[in-house]
Amino acid sequence: MKLLAKLIFMLFLLLLPFIAHAEGKFINPVTDVCWSCLFPIHIGGGNVTPQHKDFVKYNKKLLCHCQGDLVGVPIAFWEPTRLIDVTRTPYKLMGLGGISIGKPGLNRGGVKSTIPEIESSSFYHVHYYQFPILSLLDLGIEFVCEDRLPLDVGYMSEFDPFWGGDRWNTIINPEIVLFTNPLAHAACIVDCGFSSFQKPLDRFFWCAGCQGSLYPLTGHVSQHIGGIQASSLLVHRILAKLHNWHVLQVFEEDNYCESHSSYRIKKSAYKTQLTYPIAQTKGPCNALGRSDVLWGGGKSFPYGGEDFVYLIWTKKHCCLDPYKIAKKVAAGS
Repeated sequence: MKLLAKLIFMLFLLLLPFIAHAEGKFINPVTDVCWSCLFPIHIGGGNVTPQHKDFVKYNKKLLCHCQGDLVGVPIAFWEPTRLIDVTRTPYKLMGLGGISIGKPGLNRGGVKSTIPEIESSSFYHVHYYQFPILSLLDLGIEFVCEDRLPLDVGYMSEFDPFWGGDRWNTIINPEIVLFTNPLAHAACIVDCGFSSFQKPLDRFFWCAGCQGSLYPLTGHVSQHIGGIQASSLLVHRILAKLHNWHVLQVFEEDNYCESHSSYRIKKSAYKTQLTYPIAQTKGPCNALGRSDVLWGGGKSFPYGGEDFVYLIWTKKHCCLDPYKIAKKVAAGS
C-alpha cells in the first residue's frame, strides 16, 4: 500500500508540467513547500537550530523511555502532514490538481453581499487530505517517526450534512451557546494578538484568533473580509471539527511516545502554509488565527485566485531509539 501511494505521488510529480495551466494544483514539494517551517528542531531538550525559534513550549527532557528497556533521545520538530483546500465549487479537489469527481449541482459557494459595499458573507466547501510528504518522498528518515498514513482524501464537506447548516450545529456542538456573547468575543481580541505573534492561546479554544469566533463549525463565513481571511478561518474550523470527531491526534508537551485525540483543538500544535493560488514559500508558517494582514497580501485575486490550498504542519514528538538508528545507518553503509 505504501509503495502504491509513492507510485501515485511520483506520477503526479511527472504530470505537473502538463497540468500547471489548470485551475488547482498538485503540490510540488520542491517549489511549493516552505521547508524552513520544519524548524526549530529540539533534540534532548535543546534547540539544535538556534537560528529558528518559535513560541511553542518544549520539554527540557534529556532522555525518554517508551517501550522495553531502551532509553532514547527526545526530538521535536514540525512535519507537513495534511492538505486542506477551500473551494467554491463542490467536488473539485483543488489540492489534487483541480480534478472534479462529481457534478457541482446547486450547492455552489462564493461571496454574497448582504449590504452592498458594506458587509459580505460567504460559503465554501472544504476538502481534507492525508498528505505525509516526508514519508512519500522516502528520505530515509523513518526512525524520526514521520507520519506513515497513506495518501488519502479524509473528509469532503459535500458529504457532511452539518457543513451547510448553522442551526443543526447547535445540536452536535451545544457549547456554541456559551460563546455567543460579548465577553467571549472580547476574549478573541486577546487571542488575535497572541496568534499574530505565533502563540495562539489553547485555552481560548472557541476563538480563531484574528479571524474571529471559531463557531459554528460550518462553511458559512458571516463576516467575509477577503478570501485569505475566510479560507484561513475555515481551515481552523475543519481542524476543530475533526478534533471533535476524535479523528486528529496531537502530542502533549511532555509526551514523546504517543499522540492522543482530544475533543478540543490544540491550536499550538498546528501551523499553516498557503500553497495555492500563490505559494507562501518564505517567512514563518502561520499559527492558527494569525492575522492575514501580516502574510496574505497579494495571495488572492479574481478569476483563478479565489480558491485556496493549505499545507498543514503538525508539531511532532518522538523518542529516538538508538538501536533503530544504528540499524538504519548500518543498512545504508
